[in-house]
Amino acid sequence: MPRTSRHQAGLGMTTPSNDIAGIDELKRQLRSAAAENARLRSELAIARDRQSASAEILRTIAASPSDARPVFAAIASSSKRLLGGFSATVLQFIGDELHLVAFTPTSPEADAGLKASFPRKIADFPTFALVRGGETIQFPDSEAADVPALNRELARLRGFRSVLFMPLMNRGTPVGMISVTRAEPGAFAPDHVQLLQTLADQAVIAIENTRLFNETQETLERQTATADILKVMAASPSDVQPVFDAIAANANRLIGGFSTAVLRYIDGAAHLAAFTPTDPVGDRVLQSSFPVPFAQFPPYRLVANGAAAQLPDTELEPAARDIARARGYRSMLFAPLMSEGEAIGIIIATRRATGTFGEHHVGLLQTFADQAVIAIKNVSLFNATKEALERQTATADILKVIAASPADVTPVFQAISDSAKALIGGHSSTVTRVIDGMLHLAAFTTDNEAGNADLRGSFPAPLSASGIHSRVAQSGEVAFRTDMQNEPDLTAAMRELARTRGYRSILVVPMLRDGIAIGTIAVTRPEAGHFPDKAVNLLKTFADQAVIAIENARLFNEVQDRTRELARSLDDLRAAQDRLIQTEKLASLGQLTAGIAHEIKNPLNFVNNFASLSAELTDELNEALAPVPLADDVRSEVDELTALLKDNLQKVVQHGRRADSIVKNMLLHSREGGGEHRLSDINALVEESLNLAYHGARAEKPQFDVTLERDLDPAAGMADVFPQEITRVLLNLISNGFYAAAKRKADNGAAGFKPVVVAATRDRGDHIEIRIRDNGTGIPDAVKEKIFNPFFTTKPAGEGTGLGLSMSHDIVVKQHGGTIDVETRPGAFTEFTILLPRTSSIPDKGSG
Repeated sequence: MPRTSRHQAGLGMTTPSNDIAGIDELKRQLRSAAAENARLRSELAIARDRQSASAEILRTIAASPSDARPVFAAIASSSKRLLGGFSATVLQFIGDELHLVAFTPTSPEADAGLKASFPRKIADFPTFALVRGGETIQFPDSEAADVPALNRELARLRGFRSVLFMPLMNRGTPVGMISVTRAEPGAFAPDHVQLLQTLADQAVIAIENTRLFNETQETLERQTATADILKVMAASPSDVQPVFDAIAANANRLIGGFSTAVLRYIDGAAHLAAFTPTDPVGDRVLQSSFPVPFAQFPPYRLVANGAAAQLPDTELEPAARDIARARGYRSMLFAPLMSEGEAIGIIIATRRATGTFGEHHVGLLQTFADQAVIAIKNVSLFNATKEALERQTATADILKVIAASPADVTPVFQAISDSAKALIGGHSSTVTRVIDGMLHLAAFTTDNEAGNADLRGSFPAPLSASGIHSRVAQSGEVAFRTDMQNEPDLTAAMRELARTRGYRSILVVPMLRDGIAIGTIAVTRPEAGHFPDKAVNLLKTFADQAVIAIENARLFNEVQDRTRELARSLDDLRAAQDRLIQTEKLASLGQLTAGIAHEIKNPLNFVNNFASLSAELTDELNEALAPVPLADDVRSEVDELTALLKDNLQKVVQHGRRADSIVKNMLLHSREGGGEHRLSDINALVEESLNLAYHGARAEKPQFDVTLERDLDPAAGMADVFPQEITRVLLNLISNGFYAAAKRKADNGAAGFKPVVVAATRDRGDHIEIRIRDNGTGIPDAVKEKIFNPFFTTKPAGEGTGLGLSMSHDIVVKQHGGTIDVETRPGAFTEFTILLPRTSSIPDKGSG
């Protein structure tokens, strides 16, 4: 059978036995290939399963950056499944304790027992202590004799026989462990150990990621909170309250606390500055607990050294128990506010749960405490700077007022009163001055107008009075009243004034000059209590400024008075010089005038005499020619010529007499004084002049009639004058009055008109006034301006020389340093007013 043979040959089978052996080998190879294929498929499935588990864990890590618990749960589940275990747990080392963070459930009873076993002290489980050291440990059989009893009991509780413990190592430091159990005894294969190591590394990555994420998140939150607080500081440079509120809110949020409070230490007691609210009842309990003295506030001593402190369970501390129960918290963290080594406050954070706060929370609260101190300092510096600026501004304003009112302190006192009230934040302020042993009200401010009348009515007051102002003015020391309604030594009047003015406390400082009080400054407040030292110092500063103002005003007024006195002396000296010079000029002019007058008088006398004699000779010529026979035309011509000659001679005589009168007046005008100056009774001089003028006028014209009226002031008294010269002035003015009144009567021809001349005197202090008034023709305005000019007259030729008023002006003004004025209305009246100084500055002849 050749075909069969070739087939067999092709198969390499030369005999039936060899064929059988080949078939068996082929089967064996096929089985081996199938087994290898199954193994490979199994390994591939395991690898895929592990990769899927790793991917799932990585996805969980990515999805939970801030919380590792979902990752731990995924690792526990994957560990159990991949290692074919009975159960798996993930534990974390926190301090000296072991905490259960994830597990796979078995039965409700076993699960409850597992959870109840943690947290546990690591020292209770020597095996866990070995794992914490970084070792991988497994118990192939938990019932073996070398297994610790605690591990055996836990295995029995959970229902497993073998267990593998894998540490979670982070940079050489154990942070936890994974345990996988199986229901049957037996060692775990090396690949399972390696697999669990991989899962442990992933758990460590999750822990580290969560830590880094949370640290970054916490740092960001801290930075945000710090920025927020800094913004609040910037927005509230003068008020620390918004900063305290922000610190309390941010600290409570970042620590995850139940409530947080900020306290300040003021005057030996803790005061509540800010807090985060919980419920109305608990908040009222908190608010009613403060302020509290340090002796009744244990946290003051607890953190007096500057370090933070904790109270893990308020139930163990009687002093904190009641308020903790009312507020609803169980643990407390205290961080002191330290400034230059001294505690100035405290921040207290609380939680509902018992236990200690983490170190990062302690550090965080201390950071907020530091920020609170910075805020307090910033506000203090800002307010101090603002207060200093306000003081400087007030001082500058007061100095401006002092400069603007060098002679009057009243505006200064009012400015000081206003500034004192504003800067001290007072209710009212008062400034008083000591004058002649009495205390006088100089300035005040108030917020209560109703009490102003009572305040004014209490001044002036004697220095011996019982009031606080009088006491300070007498003693020269600062005084105050802390409570005007309850201090026992107050009088009813003091209490009533305080009530009507609306204040409870008062501070009074003296204004001292050379150690003696010259006044007081006071500030009041509506509330009882002491005034701070800065208020006392500020009021002392204002008192010093008030003293400066008073002294400046005194010196200024003294200088002004002295200046005015010197100015008066200089004016008097200049007037005396002017009068002396004028007297010398008048004397020289008088000598010249007298010489000229004397020279004119002799030929004038010859003219007057020979004119009169020629007139008489004309008459004799007519008499001599009378018997001589002359033609009628010649007789007529001779009579005409002799009549014309006689008329001309009479005019020469008339004008010669006027010229003679002028010469006589020139001689009188040029005289050097009229005797000596002396104290004279002015009323007597006026009376004498009236009589002389009246009788002189009657002697010249017997038909002359005028009514004389006198209004002589008895107080006019004496004046240092040249009496003869003043008499000449009065005679001149009175005679002019007689002439004007008589002329008006003659011009009008009115029978009912009654000429009147009035002489009056008045006491004008340092001067005496003399008035001469007539109801005559008056003086026209055009003439009024010239009446004191020499040789100006409105009288007809032969009746006036024009020297009377000029001479009177020189006597009154130049010789006596007085004044002479005229007031007139044409057709109605003329009134001359003379003002003479009582004391003459006329230099005596021969002096100097």
